[in-house]
Amino acid sequence: MAALRTGLGTSLAAARVRSLRGCRPPPAPGCTSAAAMEPAPRWLAGLRFDNRALRALPVEAPPPGPEGAPPEPRPVRGACFVRVRPAPLRQPRLVALSEPALALLGLGAPPAGAGAGAGAGDAREAEAEAEAALFFSGNALLPGSEPAAHCYCGHQFGQFAGQLGDGAAMYLGEVCTAAGERWELQLKGAGPTPFSRQADGRKVLRSSIREFLCSEAMFHLGISTTRAGACVTSQSMVVRDVFYDGNPKREPCAVVLRIAPTFLRFGSFEIFKSTDEHTGRAGPSVGRNDIRVQMLDYVIGTFYPEIQAAHVGDSVQRNAAFFREVTRRTARMVAEWQCVGFCHGVLNTDNMSVMGLTIDYGPFGFLDRYDSDHVCNASDNAGRYAYNKQPEVCKWNLQKLAEALEPELPLALAEAILAEDYDAEFRRHYLYKMRRKLGLVRAACEEDAALVAQLLETMQQTGADFTNTFYLLSSFPVEAGSLSLADFLTALTTQCASLEELRLAFRPQMDPRQLSMMLMLAQSNPQLLALIGTQANVTKELERMEQQSRLEQLSPAELLSRNRSQWADWLQGYRARLEKDREGVGDAAAWQAERVRVMRATNPKYILRNYIAQEAIAAAENGDFSEARTLSIPPLSPACSRGRSLQPAMLLPLQVRRVLKLLEAPYCMEGEATEALEAAQPEGTSGAAGRRRSYSSKPPLWAAELCVT
Repeated sequence: MAALRTGLGTSLAAARVRSLRGCRPPPAPGCTSAAAMEPAPRWLAGLRFDNRALRALPVEAPPPGPEGAPPEPRPVRGACFVRVRPAPLRQPRLVALSEPALALLGLGAPPAGAGAGAGAGDAREAEAEAEAALFFSGNALLPGSEPAAHCYCGHQFGQFAGQLGDGAAMYLGEVCTAAGERWELQLKGAGPTPFSRQADGRKVLRSSIREFLCSEAMFHLGISTTRAGACVTSQSMVVRDVFYDGNPKREPCAVVLRIAPTFLRFGSFEIFKSTDEHTGRAGPSVGRNDIRVQMLDYVIGTFYPEIQAAHVGDSVQRNAAFFREVTRRTARMVAEWQCVGFCHGVLNTDNMSVMGLTIDYGPFGFLDRYDSDHVCNASDNAGRYAYNKQPEVCKWNLQKLAEALEPELPLALAEAILAEDYDAEFRRHYLYKMRRKLGLVRAACEEDAALVAQLLETMQQTGADFTNTFYLLSSFPVEAGSLSLADFLTALTTQCASLEELRLAFRPQMDPRQLSMMLMLAQSNPQLLALIGTQANVTKELERMEQQSRLEQLSPAELLSRNRSQWADWLQGYRARLEKDREGVGDAAAWQAERVRVMRATNPKYILRNYIAQEAIAAAENGDFSEARTLSIPPLSPACSRGRSLQPAMLLPLQVRRVLKLLEAPYCMEGEATEALEAAQPEGTSGAAGRRRSYSSKPPLWAAELCVT
């Protein structure tokens, strides 16, 4: 990270002399006069664009119309992209930068205001922030960028929706680095495109902060993902009905700079789909197999060059190898999600990357209390994208990709690959990760899958916090008869849901009159009930009512006793499995140290819980971006946190870095800088309650009321 702290002049000088292997910045067709009027960047001047996608794939030129007029929604036929222009925002202002993400582009950190010549430093920092706000909002274009919107289709909630496309996102171009890497830049929320339908092409600060934070959180958790380099807000306002309940409000517009090798997705290949028998919709480029061939050549040649090289002259086998690799990557990606309790929320085919990246962060959520049926998207009424359904949904989406690749990949061959590879790869990777989360560091055993299933069932029955339970298991006393087992059980049961939490979780969701009508319908016309899709909701409501009734008869002491008994039963089997793992080890202390190391490197202490994101959003909406900015500052060096007292002048940066650990050091060890930072906050800085709740503790009760759509 030290390299990211280079000065502005040094970073720009280095950027000017880099040799960009395989990159040639072409002129932007149709943008010459506009580019000549753009302000010249300074900090960002080293970015070099080579927009290969626009050369390799068909681009539709906009139809004639008044200059500066917003694009009209229309079908885009026979093209993968259409040229667009970002719509300017009023007074854009930087919310946050992610220096690790921007470092992918070869960018050093913007000049800091600290150090000698603080006045000049502050001016340089303000200038760099203004430059970032100008170019990363889309109010000005970087030299060599060619804004375009991508055309794609998608199956949304299981139904083919026809043309969708980048309705709020814009491809800026592809930056080539001195290391020979290629990164696509995209502005999300930059204004209307031909794919915006009846919307305005804008994103609000609330959703933009969530996407910015989660993109970076997932990367630091070690999960394949697109990245977020910057978040910019503005004084432009739009009206949004946040909960779709008829209570709209005005919200500030914001833009996220997104970074990925490519943002092409499964739905990119669905533009050729013929009329769907269920929805009557078709893709805009039906019959254009020539473009499908172009897309396969581009995607495989650019992003899977090893597959291209291995199958020269045999396009079917090449395409089969490509589909097999996408299948395996997708299986590993969703296995990683399940192991950290991540719920995507909107797993439509247009939100699935052809590179196996987590893409398009909307109504996502991480599990707090473990619930295998958890639905993070409040508008997913049928629970299609529930946590436990994610693996099967991703497989379903791969089936739709297979259908979209025909005839260039025969469907029977693609389906055979999917059947052979997906489930096996998911199970293999899931169990590999779960064994590491449980500290099983030596040989695998057949009973491990059952041990994991029993653990999750115990977590479900006790309402245990998913993240904190796994983190605590690294301190489990392996020796039988250990005096600390009782203390461990006490610590473990504190991560279980209280009676108050459970009563809140299982409170009725349906109006009693509505439930009564549904029950009458179930008796008189069950076929109609199944047709309108409310049968599952009625069943769940009855289960909630039954659970509520049981909870009313339960005392806190009885709940605690039940939880301890259930955990004691599972821990007995867990201890036996650990002892089996330790068999034949010459150095038991070394085995124990390795077990703890692996568990701490696999079980995060910090995740981006919904309430943490909400606190950052609330602060930013009030003009305080510190909660969001904490996520883009390098972690403390050991000298900053060990063996020295904390001076009052250091409290603010230390608080910033404390929150940073949520993203850049989720797998921190005991005694690392995080504990010093959490202890560094003075009383009274978090409101009337005094010191802030630790972000590694269970969420507050009000977090259960958060609704994300």
